[in-house]
Amino acid sequence: MEAEQYETLAIKQNPPGSPVVHLCLNRPRQRNALSLEFFSEFPKALSSLDQNPSVSVIVLSGAGDHFCSGIDLKIFASIQSQSGSLRPGRASEWLRRDIKFLQDAITAIERCRKPVIAAIHGACIGGAIDIVTACDIRYCTEDAFFSVKEVDLAITADLGTLQRLPAIVGFGNAMELSLTGRRFSSQEAKELGLVSRVFGSKEELDQGVRTVAEGIAAKSPLAVIGTKSVLLKSRDMNVEQGLDYVATWNSAMLMSDDLTEAVSAQLQKRNPVFAKL
Repeated sequence: MEAEQYETLAIKQNPPGSPVVHLCLNRPRQRNALSLEFFSEFPKALSSLDQNPSVSVIVLSGAGDHFCSGIDLKIFASIQSQSGSLRPGRASEWLRRDIKFLQDAITAIERCRKPVIAAIHGACIGGAIDIVTACDIRYCTEDAFFSVKEVDLAITADLGTLQRLPAIVGFGNAMELSLTGRRFSSQEAKELGLVSRVFGSKEELDQGVRTVAEGIAAKSPLAVIGTKSVLLKSRDMNVEQGLDYVATWNSAMLMSDDLTEAVSAQLQKRNPVFAKL
C-alpha cells in the first residue's frame, strides 16, 4: 500500500502487507490539536482506507505524548474573522455550514465500513472525545485522562459528543461530564464504559490493540462490516425496526462465499481464509 502524504496525519502499515493500518494524528508538538487542515484530511484518509481492499481494520492513535488535546484554538479566531465581515443572518448561515463541515469529518468514522479502534494515551480532551465516541472500539493506557472541555471555552460541544456519549456512558453520566467539564481518569472511563480496557503502558496498549485488530481482520469482512452497519443503524431504531433492517441486510449478504468458507473451516478444524473485500 502506497502511503499518502498528509500534513496532520500519518498512515502506517506494520508489517507491510498487514490488513491492520494505523492512522495517526500527527501534530505532536501541538499535542495533536485539531487544525482546519485536519478536518479536510481526516475524511479523505478514512475514505481512502475504506476503499482499499487490503485494509481490514483501522487503528486510530496519536503521535507523541498525547492522543489529542482537542480543537486548535486558532480555528475559533479564523471563524470569528471570517464571520465578522458578514451581516447578521448570513453570518449565522455561514457558521452553520462551517459547523456541519466539521461534524462531517468526525462522522466519517461511522461512515467508514471498516472497524476503527481508538488507541488512547495521555490527553483526550474536547474534540478528541468527539472523535473517540464515533469510533467502534476504544482502549486506553492507565495514564490517559479525559475531559468534555467545551463548556469551559464558553461553547456547546457540537461535533458529536452530546449525541454519542449518552448512548455509551448513560444520559446522566454524559450530562454530568459535559456540564462540569471535569477531568476524569482512565479507570473512571473504564467504569463508565467509555473504554473497554485499560493497559498499563503505551507498549502494552499497542500490543493489545494489535492482537484485537488482527483477530478482527481474520474474520469474514462481510460479517464485520455488516455487524458495524447493523449496530449503528439499530442504535437509532426500536427493536422491531432493527430486526427488520438486519433481516433485509442478511437477505442480501447471508448466502456468501464467506459463509461456505467459515462452515468448511469449522468442519475441517482449520482457520478460515477469506477473500479481500
